[in-house]
Amino acid sequence: MDLISWNPSFNVDVEVIDKQHQMLVKMINELHDSMLAGKDKDVLLEMINRLSAYAAFHFAREEHYFDIFGYPETELHKKQHSDFELKVSTFENDFTEGRQSLSIEIMNFLSDWLVGHIKGSDKKYAPFLKERGVK
Repeated sequence: MDLISWNPSFNVDVEVIDKQHQMLVKMINELHDSMLAGKDKDVLLEMINRLSAYAAFHFAREEHYFDIFGYPETELHKKQHSDFELKVSTFENDFTEGRQSLSIEIMNFLSDWLVGHIKGSDKKYAPFLKERGVK
């Protein structure tokens, strides 16, 4: 059962970013399904690590555009990314060390953060990038 259902309201109309967002949604949904299925901790950890790495890759793409074109809200947006990465990294460490388990609260945080970030901060930069020819 999908935790996040992709819908057109998530589109920022920058093709490479929309595809990356769709991949992040897919990865969160797969992690959620694996958690519900009671998959082994090592399997879940590998999925969490892949999700974390892909999020960092995606953030770097957005930030590359910001740096090239001088997006005025770059620092705020980068801070949102780094705050998310820190929270996920802390969870990864706690999960690895057995101090925390993968829970619906963690899954809801990932889902809510991604959807809120796309529909809020990412929607703000879309017109700026499109005006500069990013498709």
